[in-house]
Amino acid sequence: METFIIGSNNPTKIRALKNALSSLQIEGNVLKENAPSGVKAQPIGDEETAKGAINRAKNALILNNGTIGIGLEGGVVMMNETIYLCNWGALVTKNGEEFSASGAKIPLPIEFKDQLLAGKELGDLMDQYCSKEGIRKKEGAIGIFTDGAMNRAAMFEHVVKLLLGQWQYVMKNKK
Repeated sequence: METFIIGSNNPTKIRALKNALSSLQIEGNVLKENAPSGVKAQPIGDEETAKGAINRAKNALILNNGTIGIGLEGGVVMMNETIYLCNWGALVTKNGEEFSASGAKIPLPIEFKDQLLAGKELGDLMDQYCSKEGIRKKEGAIGIFTDGAMNRAAMFEHVVKLLLGQWQYVMKNKK
């Protein structure tokens, strides 16, 4: 049985991993580590966001003696003049195999653009925008801006399924 170390204490990310494992009928222990991303608090661009996910997965394995590290990272990306929410995930095995995947992108309010590009975290902007606390640990920006049709845990669960599926494919086809 595998031990999956998720590089976060965020309950939505932990729930995403547990839900994906259950959905795919993969048995394993799930542990959490507050693993550093090695990128800015608010990653900008797919490349930086993906790098944060990979770093979290690698650092989770270093911090804890598991067999698989999982890193999930939310960020923002510019396309033309619109700023979008983006999210990336990485799965790293103790043998050094790496898998990555990206998920949904939705546009964010134009009034967020300058603050996000200046380094303000989306979670902080969302709390202020909605006059609520802890949105990043609950429905996330995607939950707010899709009127609950999608939430942050489900968004990351999709990414984790993509990671686990790639890993399973490689494991089944190793010769």
